[in-house]
Amino acid sequence: MISHSSSQWQSLSWQKILQNAIRTKQDLLRALEIEESSFSEACNAPDSFPILAPRPFVERMEKRNPNDPLLRQVLATEAEWTDTLGKADPLDEAQFSPVPGLIHKYSSRVLLITAGTCAVNCRYCFRRHADYQASMLTVSRLESVHDYISQNTGISEVILSGGDPLMLSDSKLSLIIGRLESIQHLKRLRIHTRLPIVIPQRITAELCQQLRQSRLRTTVVVHANHAREIDLHVTNAVRQLRSAGVTVLNQAVLLKGVNDNPDSLVDLSETLFEADILPYYLHTFDPVLGAMHFERNLAEVLEIFKQVQARLPGYLLPKLVNERPGEQSKTLLATS
Repeated sequence: MISHSSSQWQSLSWQKILQNAIRTKQDLLRALEIEESSFSEACNAPDSFPILAPRPFVERMEKRNPNDPLLRQVLATEAEWTDTLGKADPLDEAQFSPVPGLIHKYSSRVLLITAGTCAVNCRYCFRRHADYQASMLTVSRLESVHDYISQNTGISEVILSGGDPLMLSDSKLSLIIGRLESIQHLKRLRIHTRLPIVIPQRITAELCQQLRQSRLRTTVVVHANHAREIDLHVTNAVRQLRSAGVTVLNQAVLLKGVNDNPDSLVDLSETLFEADILPYYLHTFDPVLGAMHFERNLAEVLEIFKQVQARLPGYLLPKLVNERPGEQSKTLLATS
């Protein structure tokens, strides 16, 4: 069921909401009325990957619950400091970047690192150690990216990623999309973003108009891992996108302590559908350094998903996948 959260932030711009985001352990626990002394796992985050949680997202968390599944996604814990098993670049993305700002792993599509920041710092992020100075698309790098795509006529789709591409201003987005539209063999644009979930105010009339006018068929892939991330403000933002002719899908990650049970995943799919979002992917955890405490082993994941599959119609069942460096596509995981 879609929740009714507070609307006190509705009158502010998304930029103002971002400026007022929570950025310390102490402020986050205080907002949730959790005594710091009672939550021994919580710790201060490193400067390289600080706590960042927008207040509309925090308002959906359950107060006085240190095990809240939304809180677990953004609060740094001691487990981050003891992890020695994860990798800084678990998907080996650096080897698939022929020009700065672009990743080309799969033959028909490329991914652009359009921003080096997000509106929320998810503790399980597989790019939490990324060197965005070296890998991010800048205005000066846009022409070399344009030339690379122009010369590879088998590329039909471009994915805007990051960081979060919707952290860019509408004018910068327009510049990038305009250059892509000039490449005749491109057919589709995909935007991977968490902003419609954590700050739904980012979906403005201006942005929707820009996407409506694009000659590229546009899909926005949002990222929600738990049903309580979806409230009426998120639903309204999604419906604005759909009214602009945009397809809206969701990708989630199966995370220990967040959604690693059939009830949570079934509830997520059903709530997404209520909000006019189709479940797309359920990813296994990417083994990133500092976040291995979110991992469930593959046998456990398959058993959980088998139970989800038995309870959902096919159109609400996301594809269970993991990503393996060097493979030509994501790997679909079978449950039988």
